[in-house]
Amino acid sequence: MKVTQESLSKEYHESGAWSDLPLDELFRNTAKEHPTRMALVDAPDRSTWTGGNPRQLTYEEADAEIDRLAAFYSTVGLSSDHVIGVQAPNTVDTVIAILAALRADLIVSPLPLHWRQKNVLDALNSIGAKGFIAADRVETRELGAAARDVAADLFSLRFVFGLGNEVPDGLIELGPMLAEMGKDLEFTPSERPDPADHTATICWSRSGEENVPISRCHNHWMSASEIVIREAHIKDASTILVPYSLSGLTGLGAGLVPWLKCGGTLYLHHPTSLSNLAQHANDIGADVVMTPGPLAQSLDRQLESNDCTVLAAWNISSPHPTTFVARRRIVDLHVADEFALVAKARGPSAKVKGTSLGKHCGPEGFESGPALVEIAVADEVEDQTPTLLVKGPMVPEIGWRTINGEQRRVRWEGNGYLNTNIKVEKLEDGIAGFGIPGLYALGTGNLETIDMVYSSYPGVREAAAFVVEDPIVGARMYAAIVPEPGNVPDASAFFAFLDAEGVDLAKIPHRVLILQSLPQNSDGTICRERLTLRTQRLPAAVA
Repeated sequence: MKVTQESLSKEYHESGAWSDLPLDELFRNTAKEHPTRMALVDAPDRSTWTGGNPRQLTYEEADAEIDRLAAFYSTVGLSSDHVIGVQAPNTVDTVIAILAALRADLIVSPLPLHWRQKNVLDALNSIGAKGFIAADRVETRELGAAARDVAADLFSLRFVFGLGNEVPDGLIELGPMLAEMGKDLEFTPSERPDPADHTATICWSRSGEENVPISRCHNHWMSASEIVIREAHIKDASTILVPYSLSGLTGLGAGLVPWLKCGGTLYLHHPTSLSNLAQHANDIGADVVMTPGPLAQSLDRQLESNDCTVLAAWNISSPHPTTFVARRRIVDLHVADEFALVAKARGPSAKVKGTSLGKHCGPEGFESGPALVEIAVADEVEDQTPTLLVKGPMVPEIGWRTINGEQRRVRWEGNGYLNTNIKVEKLEDGIAGFGIPGLYALGTGNLETIDMVYSSYPGVREAAAFVVEDPIVGARMYAAIVPEPGNVPDASAFFAFLDAEGVDLAKIPHRVLILQSLPQNSDGTICRERLTLRTQRLPAAVA
C-alpha cells in the first residue's frame, strides 16, 4: 500500500533522498556481510520489568528468527498490507516481531505503552487491524490480559500473540510456537515493485481528545534517520543504546532505524532511573545513547567515555534547557510530534540551538545531499500563535486534524507544506520552543475535559487539571480538587479510582492539591496559572 503521491515519490527518488531498500532488507544485508556480529542485546534487568530472561542474538541468529516468524505470519493467514498492532517494551523479542512483520509486507502499528485498553481498542478498530502482539506485562501492568480483553471486543482481530513467559490463556505464545514449528517454516519473500515506497508503519498523533493515525513508508523512516546519522556522526557498526519505546518518531526514527542503517549492535533498555541508564551505557561502552533532553546534563556527568554521543530528545512543550559545557558530543533532537524531527549538534557555546527555517540536509555546511525536511511557519493571524509547517522526504504524506468532529487531511495545498498545528515561537533566524502535543503539552480544551474526569470522583465538588514545569521531565500533570462540605478526600483512593476507571495514564496526575475553592479569572474560567504558583508556595498541601 502506497500513501505518497506518485509525483512526490518520483521527486524524492530522483533527488537521492529515497532508495529501493526496505527496512528489513537493511538487516538482511548486514546479516549476509557480518553474520557473527552481535545484532540485538536485551537489558540485563529485563526479567524485573517484563517476562522472559535476557537474550542476545547475532545477525545470523536474528535473521533466521525473523525469517521463521515472517513465515509464521503468512502461514496463519496474515498477508501483504494487513495491519498488526504491537504493544510491547524494548526487548529482543519485540524487535524481531516488528522486523518479521515488515519482511512479511505487513503494516506495523506500534502502540504507546501508556495506552489503556480503551485506547488500544479504539486505535486497532479504526485502522482495521487483523493481528495484535502484546507483551505479557510491563512492570505491574498486565498487557497480555488487556490484549485478550481487546480481542473479545474486536471481532476483526484474527490473531492475538503474546511475548514473554507469563502469557495468559487466550493468546498465542510466539516463543513456544516458533520453537515447535521452526523446522517446518520457510519464508518466501514477495516480489512487489518499489517495496520501500509501501507503508511500513502507522504511528499515532494526539489531536484534541483523539489519537489519529500517521502513516509512514520505509523511505520516510530512512530520511528521518539520515538526518540523525549525519548530525550525530554515527559510524558503521556503532553500539547504540535505546531507552525509548519503539512506538514513535523518537524511538524508531532516531533509534531503531539508525541502528539498521549502520549495521551495529542495538542494546535495548527500559528506563527506570538515570543512573541505571548511565551504568548500562558504561558497561557496554556505548557509542550512542539516547536520553530525554532535560536529563542530558546529568547523563553527561555520569558517562565514562568521552567518545559517547548523547542524543537529547526534546518532546515536551516549550522546554527551557540550561547551558552546560559537555565532555562529549551532544545532539539535540527537536521532535515535532509524529510529523518530523530535526537534529542539531551543540557548538562551543553548549547552547541548544533554535531550529532554522528552510531546508535541513544534515550537519551545517553539508550541501552534497538532498534536503530531508523543510521547515516554515504559517502566516501569523491576529491573536494566534504561529504554527509549524513541514515538508520533505521524512514527512508523512497524510496528516490528520479533527474538523467539525471529522478527521480530515491537513495540507497547505499551495506549496506542499503539512500544517502540524504545533505552536512555535518565531525568531529572526528561525524558530524555538516547539509546542509538542503529547503527554504533558495539553491545550485548554484538553484540560477542561480532564477536569470532568477528576470531578466525577465521589465526594468532589469541583476539580481542575493543570501543568507544572519540572526540571527533570519538562512538565507534570497535577490535579486540584475541592471536596464536598464535610468530606475529607483520600489521595490514595482518588488515584485508585482513576486507575479503576481505566483513565489514560497521560491524564493521571503526578500530585493532588486539595483546596477550599478554585481560583478564577475575571471571565469565570479556572485560573490554572495561580494553581501552578500555589504548588510552589504551598508544597505541604500537595499529596
